[in-house]
Amino acid sequence: MKSLKRIVIVLVLVAVAAGAGYYGWQQQQDELPRYIAFGNGRIEAETVHIAAKYAGRVADVLVQEGDSVKSGDILARMDTAELEASLAKARAEVARAEQAVSESRAEIVQRESQLNFARQQLDRATELLKRDNISREQAEQRRSERDIAEAVLVAARARLVSSERSVEAAEAEARRVQIQIDDSVLKAPRAGRVQYRLAEPGEVLASGGKVITLLDLTDVYMTVFLPTSQAGLTFVGNEARIVLDAAPDFVIPALISFVSADAQFTPREVETKSEREKLMFRTKVQIDHDLLAAHIEKVKTGLPGVAYVSLGRGGEWPEFLTVALPPEAAQ
Repeated sequence: MKSLKRIVIVLVLVAVAAGAGYYGWQQQQDELPRYIAFGNGRIEAETVHIAAKYAGRVADVLVQEGDSVKSGDILARMDTAELEASLAKARAEVARAEQAVSESRAEIVQRESQLNFARQQLDRATELLKRDNISREQAEQRRSERDIAEAVLVAARARLVSSERSVEAAEAEARRVQIQIDDSVLKAPRAGRVQYRLAEPGEVLASGGKVITLLDLTDVYMTVFLPTSQAGLTFVGNEARIVLDAAPDFVIPALISFVSADAQFTPREVETKSEREKLMFRTKVQIDHDLLAAHIEKVKTGLPGVAYVSLGRGGEWPEFLTVALPPEAAQ
């Protein structure tokens, strides 16, 4: 019985303390100036999904959930055995096309020599015809040989152009396959913290299959919803404050980075002023990037709290909303 009484007393004391805390908090809200609005929310961070660009098998995942990574760090690799074979084939096609170019150039040299000889023969035959030393039929034969040599040279030059285009096409194919191989190495596009490993080595993913979810802890914010009367006085760049439930003694400075142009909660019919006041607009309260970067290892998402927003030009912040950071964060 004594044990039960102690438990009851402890529960009563906890309830009283909680009620007193809530009453104090409510008193502070009631003391807010009219130029300050507030809303409840949770700390969120920009989420980046690291996904496979092409369908394939996951070869390796190099990070664990909770790891901090820098921009450019390798997070995972896709299997590239098939792509490596395709690249080898493409490079062989490049070599074959380059060989065809060399052969075409050699043929052109040969055809140019034959054309020069045919022209000399025609010039000699023309002089002999003037002195009636050969027949006209022989001279025409030399002319025909010259014309054939010119045509053969034109065809050889066309084959050279075609061979050069084949080299370009083969090189383009090799570059395409190499790009696929490069894209099979999944890198962090920005610094952040690994939130989830969504795939494991050996899994086969479709194109766009997610492998890792990354949180950018230098892009942290709280989303709150403000009614029409307050949202109309809230502008990007307005000062704000964030107080977390887990650390009510600390006041984090922030700025408004976004105000929705569309209402999020809309009654079925909006005909009266009271109904228009029910419209709520999503507002994004952004924490300073430099402050986050300096203490990124301490940043956590999902923590609930309250965001206070200065409306319009605003005025002085109440004493309980004066910026107050933890000692290590204030340095």
